[in-house]
Amino acid sequence: MSEARILIVDDEKEFLDTVSERLSNRGFSVDAAQNGVEALGKIDEVAYDAIVLDLMMPELDGLETLKRALQKKPDLQVILLSGQASLEKGVEAMKLGAMDFLEKPANLDVLAAKIKEGKSRRMVLVEKSREDAVSEILKRYSW
Repeated sequence: MSEARILIVDDEKEFLDTVSERLSNRGFSVDAAQNGVEALGKIDEVAYDAIVLDLMMPELDGLETLKRALQKKPDLQVILLSGQASLEKGVEAMKLGAMDFLEKPANLDVLAAKIKEGKSRRMVLVEKSREDAVSEILKRYSW
């Protein structure tokens, strides 16, 4: 069983391949996307534990991809990465619902720990959602 199912999104192919390989070697199940549009398609098909998302990408930037991804799946745990991090962008990302915001090059140990934290947070949200659904059914039938 993998550490977590993750999606890495970055338009820099060399970075994407390197991080994907290194996280795969650490036991993560990794999918990759080179832009936000491709990422949103994969999010429709797979229940990821966490998404590692580049901030600066052509077509659809990281913040817009974050917004659309959370509209599709509110329990997604998104970690934004940026080589051009600014306090303003970090605050904006967190307000939009990002789990964390890291500066490139991120320490792989830190990134792996954040991904595991994201998986744990998502599991809590999924369990809460299931409990709420069961409670609603019990109320509806007066059990």
